[in-house]
Amino acid sequence: MNTSETPNLADYCTEVARRARAASAALGLLSTSMKNRWLVKSAERIMDRSSRILEANLKDLANAPAYGLDAAATDRLRLTDTRLGDIAAAMRQIAHLPDPIGEIIEGNRRPNGLEITKVRVPLGVVFFIYESRPNVTADAAAICIKSGNSVILRGGKEAMHSSHAIVECLQTAAQETGIPKDAVQLIDTTDRDAVGHLLKLDQWIDVAIPRGGAGLIRRVANEARMPVIKHFDGNCHIFVDEHADLEMALRIVENSKCQRMGVCNALESLLVHRAIAEDFLPSMNALLSKYPIELRGCETTCRIIPTAQPASAEDWSREYLGPILSVLVVESLDQAIEHINRFGSHHTDAIITDDLRTSRQFTASIDSAAVVVNASTRFNDGGEFGLGAEIGISTDKFHARGPCGLRELTTYKYIVQGDGQIRT
Repeated sequence: MNTSETPNLADYCTEVARRARAASAALGLLSTSMKNRWLVKSAERIMDRSSRILEANLKDLANAPAYGLDAAATDRLRLTDTRLGDIAAAMRQIAHLPDPIGEIIEGNRRPNGLEITKVRVPLGVVFFIYESRPNVTADAAAICIKSGNSVILRGGKEAMHSSHAIVECLQTAAQETGIPKDAVQLIDTTDRDAVGHLLKLDQWIDVAIPRGGAGLIRRVANEARMPVIKHFDGNCHIFVDEHADLEMALRIVENSKCQRMGVCNALESLLVHRAIAEDFLPSMNALLSKYPIELRGCETTCRIIPTAQPASAEDWSREYLGPILSVLVVESLDQAIEHINRFGSHHTDAIITDDLRTSRQFTASIDSAAVVVNASTRFNDGGEFGLGAEIGISTDKFHARGPCGLRELTTYKYIVQGDGQIRT
């Protein structure tokens, strides 16, 4: 379908979903070795066609200013030889991970002789809506196929050329390895109404997963007729406790904020205990000034760091995805916990402390998908957790929470084996 031709958009979306359903039925019968061969072959095709993919990516990068992408968003859009190598490496890594399909979760034998087994099975058809990160195209397809699910990809218009080039590689590999071609489909239109049509097709699509801005996620949650796994904002916090090793805290704050700013697990809000604020904040300011980072702080922060700007009420709940950090000096651990649970997005929150009791209270009280002690927030990631690539980091509590890898894209069914039993 041409991106400018949408008179039969509803029919087009229905046909895509119907083909995805047929492909998912076939995927559920495929062996682990066939899925792994597809992953390895896809990695090969991406590297073989790297020049073509990078050429397509240049077209997307040329359009980035017209789409209003800032520096951080443009960085997420950009592909390089190194990043393509990382994409291929991730697919090969997923090939080495255990296949969750068919795993026996639990089982028991009833007094009447029935054998009850709880077995892991695919969700079915995944509708994945995401924004301008073309590497996510390959990541999402990889974990969907490995977990036995077909996937309908709806990437952002900003990365359309790059995503098309990557999906061509994946579909070529599918034809070469016996995987249904329709197991991976990219919506071939930038018409936003396509999302609305697909969200109504619960007879074909089992789950919707939006990954992007808050507006996109709210739209999907409001319109979807199927379950939604939501990847909301990453307003991630670090609390530097009065018992913290301040040198450690400086390293962790720098890495969490500056290693890569435009990602969901980057630090956005820093809380510092008043007892160590006078010592820690000037050192932190000196460290971050080389990037440079704009600090937006409370009254105490602005007194200690005169170059800091006064924080507005909105700053405490902002996901900046760029060189801005909000800073709050707190009186106690309890105040830090209350602030994080109130203003955070339940994504990733960390504490720096050498006090075991304090760390245990923090981890028990913070209501987030990942709670970190004495380490960078940047570790909340499927690859870093040993899950392989992820399709998102869910801030929900149902059906999955945190990095969504292979097992998070499965459900289960009961298999009951008898030898003639009847219920009386």
